[in-house]
Amino acid sequence: MKRQFTLGKNERLKSRKQIELLFSAGKKFVVGPFRIFYLIDSQRSVDNRQNILQFGVGVSNKNFNKAVDRNRIKRLIKEAWRLQKNELKEELKAGNKQLNVFIIYTGKELPAYLLIKDKVAVTLQKLSKMIDENISTNS
Repeated sequence: MKRQFTLGKNERLKSRKQIELLFSAGKKFVVGPFRIFYLIDSQRSVDNRQNILQFGVGVSNKNFNKAVDRNRIKRLIKEAWRLQKNELKEELKAGNKQLNVFIIYTGKELPAYLLIKDKVAVTLQKLSKMIDENISTNS
């Protein structure tokens, strides 16, 4: 089976209601220059849509006044996420779960892609561990 390395419209976290729920009821942890908010939900409550894994990213304009810089950081994070998310997505399918993730970049300077890639990999490993814990506690 061919892996699909895309970040389609249905994989982006855009709903204001879902984002507010994520920030109010979700959990968070910190990895390097990222603050990650996540919310694990059983997929049955989401009427079995294709949105198993939804992702959003933000950069503060307090630290980066220029939109060019903010957009570059968001592009780098999205690219690293797009290339590494497939294992997490398969794990969610197997456990019949849905995951919403929002990453906020809190660093003060423009990062290199390799740093972003490594930190996103660590983030995905932590999320995978949290999903395993959630599946084992619910079964």
